Amino acid sequence: MGYMNKSLVMFSFFLLLAISCASSRKKPIIKENGVIADMVLMYYGGAHRQTEWNEEQCMKNVAYRDKKGDLHWMFDGFLFLEFKDGKGRSFASYYEPMSARKSEWKGLCDKYFQKGKALDAIESCIDDVKKEIGAPRHARKVVLTLPEPVPNQKDWGELNGRQLDFSNEADRINACKWYIDYAIDRFKKAQFENISLDGFYWIAEEATNSRTILNEIGAYMRSLGYKFYWIPYWGSDGHGEWKELKFDVAYQQPNYFFYEQKPDSMHLKTVCEFAKEKGMYLEVEFDERALKKSPDYRADRLHEYMEAYEKYGALYDIPLAYYIGDCMVYDLATSSYKEDNDLYNWFADIVVKRQHIRGEK
Repeated sequence: MGYMNKSLVMFSFFLLLAISCASSRKKPIIKENGVIADMVLMYYGGAHRQTEWNEEQCMKNVAYRDKKGDLHWMFDGFLFLEFKDGKGRSFASYYEPMSARKSEWKGLCDKYFQKGKALDAIESCIDDVKKEIGAPRHARKVVLTLPEPVPNQKDWGELNGRQLDFSNEADRINACKWYIDYAIDRFKKAQFENISLDGFYWIAEEATNSRTILNEIGAYMRSLGYKFYWIPYWGSDGHGEWKELKFDVAYQQPNYFFYEQKPDSMHLKTVCEFAKEKGMYLEVEFDERALKKSPDYRADRLHEYMEAYEKYGALYDIPLAYYIGDCMVYDLATSSYKEDNDLYNWFADIVVKRQHIRGEK
């Protein structure tokens, strides 16, 4: 009888230990409610852009039809962003000699709400996909660019009857608050049913010229129920200080794809470890040089991102942002080169697998 009691105690101990280990195992962040698991960067707004983000282009980012003909949800977040207007003015420091004014800020925001393009096109695409596979489990979310009020600009324009002067921090902050209010109002009036506005993206990829105003801008966003997003480049001023700068969500750019001379294979490991240490998410990067026709063909680097992210525990755990050049998902899918189509299918399969982990079809 004593032996049986001892065996029962031991069995109970190991059972509780197994339950404890299972319950303490961290579930992937991409399974959490409220996060954007896969956010695609959609550059749009400048006159220099060729992509219109019409329904055909947007659809390749909203859903993926696999080789068997089954339809799946793709990206669950859509970041619309722009650095310059294509006419000599920029929405952040350094990109052009002149800074965008209030009229350019407003024009940028308005462009995202054009009929049949950008936000409206995504709304329609989601409607079409829902007819075939039902609504997504997680709402599809949008993040919009917030221009940087470039220090010392004098010609931005008027607010409440007064000319703003960006040598004054309060004026810079007030310009941002005006833009946030304007964008929220436009989004509400659009009455979208399939997409929601999740927050705003700080377009400056370094903290150099704006670290003293970010706290108040972020606080204002959060007071309205929105998040503050940032994607600094590797080694930029402040790239590891996102929490101190009061951003809510930050992704680290590795920039591995862009170096003329491919970095040492340890570069991506270093970036992954840095992001993990700082509590940041990661960006995947590729552009037109991943197309087979490019004389500087770099598709191998996209593979290396995914291999490294899987090796170091990021690929099926944390949210990712995707820099896709101008319109690369669509370009790969519609290319006449088999290599491009294969790359598209391989890439889309990974995004879909991440969405399946999230509970999507």
